[in-house]
Amino acid sequence: MTLEIITADSLSPFRHGFFTRRGGASSGVFSGLNCGPGSSDQSEMVAINRARVAAAMEVDSSSLLTVHQVHSPDVVTVTGPLSDPRPKADALVTATEGLALAILTADCQPVLFADHENGVIGAAHAGWRGARDGVLEATIDAMVDLGADRDEIQAVIGPSISQRAYEVGPEFLEDFLLDDPANARFFAGGADDRVHFDLPAYGLHRLREAGVEAEWTRHCTYSDPDRFYSFRRTTHAKEADYGRLISAIRM
Repeated sequence: MTLEIITADSLSPFRHGFFTRRGGASSGVFSGLNCGPGSSDQSEMVAINRARVAAAMEVDSSSLLTVHQVHSPDVVTVTGPLSDPRPKADALVTATEGLALAILTADCQPVLFADHENGVIGAAHAGWRGARDGVLEATIDAMVDLGADRDEIQAVIGPSISQRAYEVGPEFLEDFLLDDPANARFFAGGADDRVHFDLPAYGLHRLREAGVEAEWTRHCTYSDPDRFYSFRRTTHAKEADYGRLISAIRM
């Protein structure tokens, strides 16, 4: 099956894509393009899937770079292939030609960044914790340190869990309101004391407040099991594990 790749005009002409699960070698609950080495999928299948993504990005597998994601605000500036163990971080930036920066997700926001004028790119994994702790702003700052112009940076949020599928408890809401009472705009009422959090809207807000142009592809990972993996959907279905989607951009 052919790979399915979601793209955004604002990131072109940089080669990039938010890859769906279609076109991969994995089977069972991982059926499709599972690119997560941290999953319990067969390592050979994950390697095949990542090689297919590298080929689509027109780089060697060693130049498709990912980090050990830990829901942090930490960013790695890369100038060449990364060796194992991969650094613990949740974003990468580079100005080095021939490198593809990649992020793994399964409901969290994959965010790709590009400054076409100055030749700097970035990729960030932004769940609620990373976004709240500043990973998006840190990625932008790291790009500026490499020569990017904040006014020239374009950011695109890829497939993520949507508000209608993201139910959270009152403590979650309270923490965000302590940060800023205006964060109430990102929550809508649910059953009993539950509320629904709009993660992509929160991400867009943080990006735009940081001074960059930003958009969301408007794909919900939870609601489309044929195309996307979802941690929350897997949890609700009581499945043993879940695949990881990959999103990448290449200099």
